[in-house]
Amino acid sequence: MRTRVGYAGGTHREPTYHDLGDHTEAFQLDFDPAVITYDELLAMFWASHRPDRPSYSRQYMAAIFAAPDQEAAALLSRPAGARTPVITGTPFYLAEDYHQKYYLRHTPDLWREVATLTDQELIDSPLAAKLNGQAWSRRMSGARGKLA
Repeated sequence: MRTRVGYAGGTHREPTYHDLGDHTEAFQLDFDPAVITYDELLAMFWASHRPDRPSYSRQYMAAIFAAPDQEAAALLSRPAGARTPVITGTPFYLAEDYHQKYYLRHTPDLWREVATLTDQELIDSPLAAKLNGQAWSRRMSGARGKLA
């Protein structure tokens, strides 16, 4: 329903892109369990990367930052041999406005649909989240076409 990008998992207060400290770049996802369950989201996460490989940096570490009530499900879903951590009890800090809906901001025909929103409205907008996903999909589709 809604996505936000930011930083999680570290101890540095009020991280920014240029002063990240020990945080990891992360995204926060609000979802409707009547549409997609947490277990389905977990399955998609595990299928999207190689959990048996260690992360090459803290900034880009693959991890699940779970709410306390999601920790058990996240741990149960983790494949055997996975090195990807499940982390709970850490605050999420919003990234700077210019990082929010990055792909959408760089897709002019879709950006026009939300260009009048304030930064906070853009961050909170379910429509902007969907359009950002569409913009990302277009970008990845084009990238794959160039590789072929």
